[in-house]
Amino acid sequence: MSTDITVRAVRAGDFPQWRALYQGYADFYGVEQTEEAAGLVWSWVNDPGHEVAALVAEDGGGRLVGLAHYRPFARPLSATTGCFLDDLFVDPARRGSGAADLLLAALRGIAAERGWSVVRWITADDNHRARAKYDQVATRTMWVTYDMAPGA
Repeated sequence: MSTDITVRAVRAGDFPQWRALYQGYADFYGVEQTEEAAGLVWSWVNDPGHEVAALVAEDGGGRLVGLAHYRPFARPLSATTGCFLDDLFVDPARRGSGAADLLLAALRGIAAERGWSVVRWITADDNHRARAKYDQVATRTMWVTYDMAPGA
C-alpha cells in the first residue's frame, strides 16, 4: 500500500484528471458517456447545494488516481439517513495502491461525522476484484436490485 496517497474533496481545477478517471469508469462498465453528461455530473459535484459530492484520491505528485461519488439517502424504515456510494473507480495502473481503501475509509468517516447510519453501494456481480475488496470492508447484503423504466 502506498503512503503517498491522500483523499480530499474534488476541486474545480481537477476537471481534466477527474474527467479521465470518470471516462475510465464508464469504459469499465461499457457505458457510453457523453461530454454533456460528464459536464452535468461535474456541475453536480461542484455545487455545494447538490446532493452528489465527490472525493478524489491524489498521489504525492498531484495526480488523481481515484474517485468516489456519493450522496445521502433517506431510510424511512429505520428513520435514518444513509450514504450511497454511486461510483468508485481507481486508475487500473494504481490498483493495489491503497487508494480504494482510503476512499472507502474517508466515506466511512464522513458518514460517522454526519450521523449517517450506513454506507451502501452496488457493484456488478462479475466485478471480482472489487468484490474481494468490498468483502474485506463491508457486509454483503441479500438484497436484489431491480431497475424499472419510468412510463413503461
